[in-house]
Order: sequence, then C-alpha cells, then structure tokens
Amino acid sequence: MKTVFITGATSGIGFQLAKDYLKAGEKVVACGRNPQALAELTRFSETSPEMIETLCFDLTDCQATQQMVDSMQSKPDVWIFNAGDCEYIEKGELDSQLIRRVFEVNVMGLVHAIEAAQTRFVRGSHLVIVGSISSELALPRAEAYGASKSAVSYLARTLQQTLKPKGIQVTVVYPGFVRTPLTEKNTFAMPLMVDVDEASRAIRKGIEKGSAYLYFPTRFTLILRLIALLPYRWQNALTAKLTQD
Repeated sequence: MKTVFITGATSGIGFQLAKDYLKAGEKVVACGRNPQALAELTRFSETSPEMIETLCFDLTDCQATQQMVDSMQSKPDVWIFNAGDCEYIEKGELDSQLIRRVFEVNVMGLVHAIEAAQTRFVRGSHLVIVGSISSELALPRAEAYGASKSAVSYLARTLQQTLKPKGIQVTVVYPGFVRTPLTEKNTFAMPLMVDVDEASRAIRKGIEKGSAYLYFPTRFTLILRLIALLPYRWQNALTAKLTQD
C-alpha cells in the first residue's frame, strides 16, 4: 500500500484520482479548497476512514499551505500536484489582473505546495506535476493559461534534473481536453475530449510505469506536439485554421 498526496482533489481530475486510489486500497491525502467535496471523499471512504486524510486550504496562501502540510500525519510516497485554474484573454486585450490570478494558482500555488512539502521528500519519492499540452503550442485566448502552464512545464523539467541525484522521480503530465467543471465553461470546440475516469486511468498507469512524461489523449496531444516541431510561422498558420470559428 502506498500513500498518495493530491492537490486540487476537490474537483475534476484530482477528485477522480482520489476516488480511484481509495477504491484501489491506497491511502490518500486529499487537498483542496472545497470542504463539501473533501467531506464527500471522506464519506466515500467511510468503511475505512483511516485511508483518507483531508487538508482544506488555498494554495495561493503560502502560509496556510505550509501550515496545513506541516500538520499532515501521513507520509506520502507519491505527490500529485494537480491544482490549477483557467481564464481566457479575449481579442488579445491583456488583463493584468486576470493573468495574475491564473499565475497565482497555476504557478505560485504549485511553488507553495512543493516548497511546503519538500522537507518530506525522501529517496524513492515520486512527484507528479500536472501541466497542459497548451504549454507546447501557442494558442489563441490562452495567453494567460498557456504561459502559466509553460512555466509549470519548465519548472517541472528542471526539477527532474535537480532532484534526480536525490533519488526523487518527477513525472510531468500534459493532458489535452478533459471533461471537468473547468472545461464546462468553455464555449469553443474541444476535440477528442476525454472523461475524468480516462484521465485518472492514464495518470495512474503512467505513475506505475514510472514514465517521465505523460500525454493524453494520445492522438490529440500527438497532433499538437507535431505542429510544435514546425517553424513558428507555420505553427501560427496551422493553429489559425484549426481554431477559426
């Protein structure tokens, strides 16, 4: 049995991961801002209450994050840093407050969580950082979200190098579109979207295999990765065609 720490466990992929790990008989430390969702996870595990520990806090609050992680009783083997948010820029008109909000959650929230947890990392620990395939290709309206996930990707890939000598593994996850409350707000086409159970399955399988990078759904992320290999001018022309109304 292993212990899995999950941020963003009160919605979307994180919520599904928490339930799936509990069903598999693994212990879960579920972190999130929504006390009702954390209570639902506790009820889900009511036959084995010792299998779940819940921590309710906001990752954008550095002090609260540190305090809650310090209070944790469990000793995680796998650390899944999954929390994230998305807002879009309209017509290329930048909004500094919007961009700040997105970066506070996606980048600084991740940094706060890792900073709070890093003293608990030991040889054999496995960090899983959930980014986005949008970090690999510039897309319209994603000025804030894509830039934040590019920062996440760079940070995660750097940690792969710096933590490897300590015997700590880092996996970077690059999902495409996943059906979650976050994507339900989108008003544009989302090709080859997958459900959260498929996303959870892909992540759990990748963790078990020890994969350094996880991409899903395979076909959609492969298309974007191939486009990203082209010169920027060609990338822009292709994405313009793919995203036109």
